[in-house]
Amino acid sequence: MNKEKLWTKEFITLSVVNFLIALIFYLLLVTIASYAITRFHTSTGVAGLVSSIFVIGALFGRLGIGRIIDDVENRKILIVSIIFFAIPSALYFVATSLPSLIFIRILQGMAFGVATTTIATIVAQILPANRLGEGLSYFSISIILATALGPFIGILLTEYADFNVIFIFNLILVIFCFFMSFAVKEPAHKISKPDKIKGAKIFKISNYLEFKAIPISIIALIISFAYSGVLTFISIYAEQINLVNAASFYFIVFAVTVVVSRPFSGRLMDAKGANIVMYPCFFIFAIAMFLFSQANFGLALLLAGALFGLGFGNLQSISQAIAIQVAPPHKLGLATATYYMFYDMGFGVGPYLFGFFIPFLGYRGSYSTMVMVILATIVLYYFLHGRKEKQLITVK
Repeated sequence: MNKEKLWTKEFITLSVVNFLIALIFYLLLVTIASYAITRFHTSTGVAGLVSSIFVIGALFGRLGIGRIIDDVENRKILIVSIIFFAIPSALYFVATSLPSLIFIRILQGMAFGVATTTIATIVAQILPANRLGEGLSYFSISIILATALGPFIGILLTEYADFNVIFIFNLILVIFCFFMSFAVKEPAHKISKPDKIKGAKIFKISNYLEFKAIPISIIALIISFAYSGVLTFISIYAEQINLVNAASFYFIVFAVTVVVSRPFSGRLMDAKGANIVMYPCFFIFAIAMFLFSQANFGLALLLAGALFGLGFGNLQSISQAIAIQVAPPHKLGLATATYYMFYDMGFGVGPYLFGFFIPFLGYRGSYSTMVMVILATIVLYYFLHGRKEKQLITVK
């Protein structure tokens, strides 16, 4: 049996554009707080707000695009969203006050939410149905690479250049994305005209959220919340346990593990269903968190990074595939937006809650608590989706 083609021009183009936009996000995530402190002499707390407010903007962007993405030509939305992503990228040069910088971050976050949701929706539409898990596993590698390279490039530019060089670099990447977006053809997709007519004049929550995608999106929220503490506080934690050198290689190990494992997990999902991947990955995620919480030497920290890549990295891609799989074909965009909204909420709320727990539990205690959260999520996953997986495989 011949497999349908996966690596099309559109798939490759969208993966590259997604990588570059995510690269800008993660690059700024590790540098903009320092810029706020240096440029406007603000406190670290306010500087953290400047960094995280981007996620709030992304949530509003996803919520708004979820309403219209299945009824409008997605290629046009992609091009317009990249233009609106470029505008605040240029406005960083003229930010003259802290409020203006916060406003720019919100605008860019909204454009980021729209662009990445649109890209993921188009990818879901062009992928062969029988290779959805494999395709999304490959596609989501673009985000993982950005997670590893963005902070690395940001810290490198901060050390050897000034902030204007960072802003120029970002603007060049956005312009490159803009021209690349014209190479994407509009995929054929279905529009729910009855829903569109009924919901046109009244407010309906179903116009903004895909209810069938909410159960797995709740799982995504919890796992992103659990991992957010690692992503946000790893540098401080590494200093406290005297493993700074090992921590500098953490994201490389994480990214390599994800890149190697995701194609296999995606194929396994397509062949055997999601449960055969999700349940082991939950346990690996829990083991990684425990090892991370107890690390006393560099090899343990890096091993935790590899296990995080196997566990969390594959939970993220497979849960996204589930969200798309359970939604009607004409609501792929809404399902994608719903998934990313919940996933972003985990990363947005997580650092604040961790910041509350750490003074009482310490870093090791906080990460150890996350082990219990992850294990409890296995039970929740069973009731929200796992027990229904056989029915989904039968229908498929």
